[in-house]
Amino acid sequence: MKKREIIFWATLLFLLFIRLHLSVAGNTQEPQWWENAVARSQEQLTAAAKAFQDSGKSPRTYENGKIKLVSCDDWTCGFFPGSLWYMYRLTGNDFFMQEADRFTRFLYPAQYRTNTHDLGFILGCSYGNGYRLIENEDYKKVLIAGANSLMTRFHPSVGLIKSWDGTKWQYPVIIDNMMNLEFLCYVSKMTGNEAMMQAAVSHADRTLANHFRSDYSSFHVVDYDSITGGIIEKTTQQGFAAGSSWARGQAWGLYGFTMMYRETKNPAYLEQAEKIAGFILNNPALPADKIPYWDFDAPGIPNEPRDASAAAIIASALIELSGFTNSGYYFKTAETILENLSSGDYLAAKEENGFFILKHSTGNWPGKSEIDVPLSYADYYFLEALYRYKSKLTFK
Repeated sequence: MKKREIIFWATLLFLLFIRLHLSVAGNTQEPQWWENAVARSQEQLTAAAKAFQDSGKSPRTYENGKIKLVSCDDWTCGFFPGSLWYMYRLTGNDFFMQEADRFTRFLYPAQYRTNTHDLGFILGCSYGNGYRLIENEDYKKVLIAGANSLMTRFHPSVGLIKSWDGTKWQYPVIIDNMMNLEFLCYVSKMTGNEAMMQAAVSHADRTLANHFRSDYSSFHVVDYDSITGGIIEKTTQQGFAAGSSWARGQAWGLYGFTMMYRETKNPAYLEQAEKIAGFILNNPALPADKIPYWDFDAPGIPNEPRDASAAAIIASALIELSGFTNSGYYFKTAETILENLSSGDYLAAKEENGFFILKHSTGNWPGKSEIDVPLSYADYYFLEALYRYKSKLTFK
């Protein structure tokens, strides 16, 4: 065989090998359910943005036939602009960038709030997602100011960020607060402010030590002594009972410790995330479609409300966790959750459901509030999970 022929066939075989490798390891074709979910989400968010663009507020829920809009005083106000930023990522449509910027700027005063631990939700989901995409210097200033405001709620004697003021508890810390640590980590790395990262790590460490039971389920609320840092009580505000496992609380814990592993590479956080995942995914109360009831110990199962928001958070966390563990099981479970959320059982019809994307979430069952309704944070984490799913498929 001539040298030229050898080179030709070797090159051809090499190209065929590369093509085969890419087709197996880097499939970029999203399934039909994913395409449908993104298309419907685009329709819903387009309608919502046009309907509320002059309101100065963000939609929170649709309850009793009425759309509830909230200002920057509400903990959920950052999720709608965050959803718009994710839709811009998913589609590249400049309409969503423009509307995301509009709704993000509605939240400008929130950077000075020192009366809430939820600045990660409020500013991280809005200004944070925006800054990652367009690097607007005005956004950066808001993020830094907001993180400094959040730091006023961290007290070294307790080693945790206080969740709520004006309650019956002395120094309450809720599992939800794990989610706001990402905001401190992000701004710490942006500015070199080590105190912010140290506060986030301290909060995560104390939460890991005190919030979880032996089966790795989580309490909702732990009340601390503000002087000694000792534990006063472990209980709940939104779960069925003090000893029950509120579904969204378990989702916050899974997401929070997966995220903290990403930010610190502390193997204790990865181990904790996997143990929480085990509790959720192996729980006999988890339905076949993987969309949990609002509390794993709710007494009326299977006739209890579902919580699509918890499912969306779990799916998003599992996709990230799968990347850290090379676990196909986590990824496939997240895929199952997303496919089921994208079915007619949970995905809203066009321009119905108050323009929200997902149906059947539960906000606060004990408080008889937002039961079996759409919620802005369910939509946000659903879109984040859809984006992460696509990124995983394309190895972005």
